[in-house]
Amino acid sequence: MKKSLSNQLIFIFLCLVTALFLFPLLITLSSSFKTNMEILTSGGNLLPESLQWKNYVDAWNIANFKRYALNSLFVTAMTIVGILLVATSTGYAFSRGNFIGKKLLFSLFIATMFLSWGPIMIYPQLQVAKVLGINASLWGYIILRVFTVNMTMIFLAKTYIDSITRSLDEAATIDGCSFFRIYWNIILPLIKPIIATITLLTFGETWNDYLLPLVFTMARPELQTLTVAVVGLKTSGQVASSWNLMLAGSVMSIVPMIILYFSMSKYFISGLTRGAIKE
Repeated sequence: MKKSLSNQLIFIFLCLVTALFLFPLLITLSSSFKTNMEILTSGGNLLPESLQWKNYVDAWNIANFKRYALNSLFVTAMTIVGILLVATSTGYAFSRGNFIGKKLLFSLFIATMFLSWGPIMIYPQLQVAKVLGINASLWGYIILRVFTVNMTMIFLAKTYIDSITRSLDEAATIDGCSFFRIYWNIILPLIKPIIATITLLTFGETWNDYLLPLVFTMARPELQTLTVAVVGLKTSGQVASSWNLMLAGSVMSIVPMIILYFSMSKYFISGLTRGAIKE
């Protein structure tokens, strides 16, 4: 009886937390079908007076969705590939490597996970990009994103590789495999769940990134990513703030993220939980 009550309380708590997270999304979805005047004057009314599908048509056309979506897809895909290679190879080196100062270096890397750099890093990143001559290109953004990879990705890869039995490495070494070949031919095929996890996390970070893409594309607006273009919808209408267009654009921009998550959710959860189990 006590266990049943406890489970019910946990269920109610989880429902409340879920509702708390979903409510802003529902407000966004509902408001994307309202007129701009209705958004500003309707107060807390969740349902629109009439469905304004025109918001989506206007947002698509004004924001040049096709072009900027392709920019975002290019940037996100290249960033994912780069971060996967950096995160998994670095995680493999920390997990299987044997070099002086490994524990100290990994501890320093872990410490950066608890630091919030945010806008502080914008200026030094731009200076580096300027020196390299890539400060006004999407490739500049991609290179900086890849080589300033979130340490969380490396940590996830390292802990997942730790859970793989070392007997596979030993057998491969006996067969003449090098350290790199073991990583490429044995470890990578076994860590698909954590690859899916890193892919989803990187997709979310890159697809939704606003500040750095904005700075990198100021001189060349045609290179803007979708997030930058969607925010620009707010000032694209006949009034000072076209919230209806921006919200409609926001809803369309999150569709790829939702599709990717549901198609890879099984691997995403497995990748997060597997690293907790060690041989």
